[in-house]
Amino acid sequence: MLFNSIDFAIFLPIVFLLYWLLKQDLKAQNVLIFLASYIFYGWWDWRFLSLILFSTIVDYSIGRFMMSTEHARKRKQLLLLSVFVNLGILAFFKYFNFFLDNFVGAFSFFGSDISIQSVSIILPVGISFYTFQTLSYTIDIYRKQLDATRDFIAFSAFVSFFPQLVAGPIERAKNLLPQFYVTRVFNKAKAMDGLRQMLWGFFKKMVIADNCAIYVNQIFGDSSEYSGSTLFLGALLFAFQIYGDFSGYSDIAIGTARLFGFDLMKNFNFPYFSRDIAEFWRRWHISLSTWFRDYLYIPLGGSRGKQSKVIRNVFLIFIVSGFWHGANWTFIIWGALNALYFLPLLLRQRNRKYTDTIAEGRYFPNLRELFGVLITFSLTVLAWVFFRADNLTHAMSILLEICSYSIWSIPEVLPLGLLVLIAVFMMIEWFHRHRAYGLEYAQTNHWWLKFSDKLLLSFVFWSIVVWNANQEVEFIYFQF
Repeated sequence: MLFNSIDFAIFLPIVFLLYWLLKQDLKAQNVLIFLASYIFYGWWDWRFLSLILFSTIVDYSIGRFMMSTEHARKRKQLLLLSVFVNLGILAFFKYFNFFLDNFVGAFSFFGSDISIQSVSIILPVGISFYTFQTLSYTIDIYRKQLDATRDFIAFSAFVSFFPQLVAGPIERAKNLLPQFYVTRVFNKAKAMDGLRQMLWGFFKKMVIADNCAIYVNQIFGDSSEYSGSTLFLGALLFAFQIYGDFSGYSDIAIGTARLFGFDLMKNFNFPYFSRDIAEFWRRWHISLSTWFRDYLYIPLGGSRGKQSKVIRNVFLIFIVSGFWHGANWTFIIWGALNALYFLPLLLRQRNRKYTDTIAEGRYFPNLRELFGVLITFSLTVLAWVFFRADNLTHAMSILLEICSYSIWSIPEVLPLGLLVLIAVFMMIEWFHRHRAYGLEYAQTNHWWLKFSDKLLLSFVFWSIVVWNANQEVEFIYFQF
């Protein structure tokens, strides 16, 4: 079920009303969330509900067994079983044909032709997200940072929680699971804040991302016919498409969860105002980057030890992150390229230079900050070419044309109205960069600030009505 669909517009109010009618019964509320989440996911393809249920039962059982023993070897075996089952399922559905094709390609490279037919496998929506979510649960129990739950319904609701089930944020059990144990009381202010964040998410998705997608698909789909300037514009529009699409989903998910009394982690923190790549990765897809940091990078040694190991760890974390996004060499190169961007900062110990908000206490950045933002954004846009391209040949042809003299020509495609919308969108984000999201309400007694807030709300609402793409467009991260 898509957030930007009529189905969801009917589904959400029904679940919301039933949920708060059961406010005196915590168990019944959790059961309702569990059932609603399975309906939400099954709306796409009911056959894959068995996959979520299987993953839930496996990790619930492993967690219980792990808690019942102090034997280190048994606990490690149970953890390895959880890793094997979860990553095995993920590898089969997401990477089977990738490995098969590359296996055949390797034989062909050495002059031996073998014929193996690819298997038609449907990728279950959200499998990368809920797999990592359940994995973090068993890992935290193994590390004795979390007690295994005895409440199967609460755990099932945690795994399948519909607001963030198919595209995150990837929640940690330490944060979300305990919220299923406590009585939720309806809070009007919290619910209104949730609605505002949902509205901002819909604006990002339906106005910015979906309109950018029209031109991005046109330019990337027929890239050989366009000049370097047009191709760069396509890459630029894709940067705003993927940001509006993915951070928009996160805003809708976080806002929806707040309607039901839950707090999800922040997943984006105005990343395009970053002054270097290290800051960008602290602000982009925070739930995934921190997951890899805590469960892969730090256990490997992180930035401690020999320089060769530090370089290995950085490349490994970024390449794995790229591969997580999809079974294509373009994602692996995208990850490796970001590692190349990041590594000099780490080796010079400048990766933690910017941990504050840019231009704190000022309306505008200074020249040094502005230069850092422009360089970081430009590097990010070029890396996005690999993320969006069909294959490596496609990506390289686009980048070569961008680097040619045709970069100075007037773009053949120039959507001025959309560029103005993007400029307004970024201006709103800039002046609200110290808040949780672009439309967050700030308490004030000044009438003109209250008026400007209402004006902004009206602009966002009518923008969705007037400039939406008039179709239900899937979120980009559904394919991951």
